[in-house]
Amino acid sequence: MKNSLFSFFDRLTQNLTGQLFVALLLGAIQVFSFAPFSHWWTLYPSFIGLFLLLQQVNKTNKKFFIVGYAFNLAMFLATVHWIYVSMDLFGGMPTIVSIFLIGLFCAYLAIFPTLAIWASARLPLISTTQRYLLVFPVFWLLMDWVRGWFLTGFPWAYLGYSHADTPLVGFAPILGVQGLTLAILLICASLTLILQKQKIVANVALISLLLVSGYFLQKVRYTELQPAIKVALVQGNIDQNDKWETTQLYPSLFKYLDLSEAGDNNDRENELIIWPESAIAALEIDMQNFLQPLSQELEKQGKTLMTGIIEYDINKDEYRNAIIMLGKLPLGQGYAQTSTNRYQKHHLLPIGEFVPFEDLLRPIAPYFNLPMSSFQRGTEIQNNLQTGLTTLAPALCYEVAFPELLRKNVSAETGMLLTLSNDAWFGNSIGPDQHLEIARMRAIEFARPILRSTNNGITAIIDDQGHEIGRLASNTEGVLRKEVQPAFGLTPYQRMGSLPLYLYCLLILIGTFFFHLKRYK
Repeated sequence: MKNSLFSFFDRLTQNLTGQLFVALLLGAIQVFSFAPFSHWWTLYPSFIGLFLLLQQVNKTNKKFFIVGYAFNLAMFLATVHWIYVSMDLFGGMPTIVSIFLIGLFCAYLAIFPTLAIWASARLPLISTTQRYLLVFPVFWLLMDWVRGWFLTGFPWAYLGYSHADTPLVGFAPILGVQGLTLAILLICASLTLILQKQKIVANVALISLLLVSGYFLQKVRYTELQPAIKVALVQGNIDQNDKWETTQLYPSLFKYLDLSEAGDNNDRENELIIWPESAIAALEIDMQNFLQPLSQELEKQGKTLMTGIIEYDINKDEYRNAIIMLGKLPLGQGYAQTSTNRYQKHHLLPIGEFVPFEDLLRPIAPYFNLPMSSFQRGTEIQNNLQTGLTTLAPALCYEVAFPELLRKNVSAETGMLLTLSNDAWFGNSIGPDQHLEIARMRAIEFARPILRSTNNGITAIIDDQGHEIGRLASNTEGVLRKEVQPAFGLTPYQRMGSLPLYLYCLLILIGTFFFHLKRYK
């Protein structure tokens, strides 16, 4: 059976056409490893097949870059095609143009991992074992880091996100999500070598070591749980087409107020109510007649509200995507437009919140003139939000995909993580599920609960171990009430970030350089 399968694979990949077909198929199946499918195991046939395919390419036409590019292009098209929904529903462009733009974006993203494949395949004088186990994972990690930084970065679909429900997740509080990525690539490489009957004992030992280590690391507690607090996450499910219409502002606000008060009102003192990103779809400066009385009323009730809003600096004519605090708050931290107990989004979303080369792009199509697409960024490091019961490190929407940004704002006294979002831009696609999957990994990396409040889903609460303790279904209005325990302390990842992985990559590269130097002498 195995021999016949290898024989079929060899026949199919004898020429470039067959190799490209197989590469596209192997890359596309990776989408099933991520949410909402969560079949993490599909990464293994994908990468094992890639390694075998590259060996076949080496025997024939040696077009490593083209074949590797097909693999990665298919992966990104399958995984992030949901961005097309925002272009189609809100872009105001012909369908063919939207399809072209999402294809162009995926083509750009595919360049980074393809460079990793090409570079590792082109290094001479190293064995297959060295190439798979040492060089390839290092180049892959380096290109992932570049992809997450270059042109503001797009750190989506890192391989490690798919493995939150496997023993490998034990590495996340130590090395972050990319620690899982490294472990996945090492296991894929070892399985490939085992199939080829190379160093079977050593590779079985490596796989066993990774799985056993991850399993026992899961048992380690890095933070200390604190007394539970009452939280209420409100999901308004406001139609994105109506959200920014002035006639819909107060109907939307009354909906949020009604949902916040829904249910049993007994024992709701000290409740923390959370509305999603830009739940108040207006400028803060224009909403003082609403915000001031609301804050006073909430304070009388002993409740605290945090909500997304648009902050406007009239003196500088600058807009910011912000989170403000209302109601019962620590002394000196009460609501005011000048209060520092607020958060201003730092990492802005290209096109959605700022338009690069805007003089050129804005006239082209309505897509480049989305509501509130001229924001200024807040500072990189900001104070945690203070509620009197706990402290929260916030990330607005897309920011939660940048672990290093959040790491700089988490201290030992940070009790929870918070992310407010509005994924209504992406309709009923798989995008919101992937977004929640990323937020969940942040809870695991920092060993703290994360509260995720969204306009139309998926609103959810994840505990300090990465377990979901409640969610609201997509495209429904409602309120998610739970008691959640904050957690104080520091994980190794919070202390060191990606430094251990950087050092690992540096040592491998230095070792490879001296190995080549010795071989050439």
